[in-house]
Amino acid sequence: MNRDNKSKSEASSSSPDKGRAGGVSSTPEGIPLSPIGIITSPYKEKFGIPRQPGLVTAAQATLSLLPPYNQPETVRGLEGFSHVWLIFVFHATQQQGWKPTVRPPRLGGNARMGVFATRSTFRPNPIGLTVAGLSSIQVQGSNITLTLQGADLLDGTPVLDIKPYLPYADALPQASAGFAPQAPEIPLPVRFAPLASQQCAAQGGERNLHLRCLIEQILGQDPRPSYQHGQQDGRVYAMRLYEFDLRWHYTADGIEVLELAGI
Repeated sequence: MNRDNKSKSEASSSSPDKGRAGGVSSTPEGIPLSPIGIITSPYKEKFGIPRQPGLVTAAQATLSLLPPYNQPETVRGLEGFSHVWLIFVFHATQQQGWKPTVRPPRLGGNARMGVFATRSTFRPNPIGLTVAGLSSIQVQGSNITLTLQGADLLDGTPVLDIKPYLPYADALPQASAGFAPQAPEIPLPVRFAPLASQQCAAQGGERNLHLRCLIEQILGQDPRPSYQHGQQDGRVYAMRLYEFDLRWHYTADGIEVLELAGI
């Protein structure tokens, strides 16, 4: 083999495309992804959504599979798992782009961290990962719906993939967690003003109990930025939940739910 042929051979063998199926580049310009399903959730806007999954266990969402993934075969065996991982798109913020550093709410918005050291929604690729309890799977012809517990997802979120949660591999109690080593502080006490109590009761029976529990868990986490925690500013706060506007304010001993406007 002459020198020229040897050089060409070595260059070919060291190419990053060598050995990849179809000669696909190791740095593709675009990776085609399409949603496999859409989330229906009580959270109709970003404000008020818990900052991590599992903090509001009363939150129930559904994932409806889209064609061609709405086949009973795609979920065969999934009923044996109690939890699932969901890979999804931050669809409400993806047009706002990203920055190399962000201000994590856990640090009160006063310190900047690298985007890859946070769970910020403003990412180079607007993709999120969350875990949720799998309550049930409903299969009715081409309508396949997963009922989820404790999800922290905005209504209308596109889901890219579902993976079963494996406790022996996914639960790592010895892991360190940087600037967020512990769960948030003990939830704030939440009480209901007479009007809010009446509006919850009007939902009747089980829906009433579920709604009260959901509101208590959401507001107990204090949706405000961390630097406002502990403050009584006299403001009335609101978030869109289900089909109504939940309104509350902060008092010396916690949170008072004022009304469920729109019910």
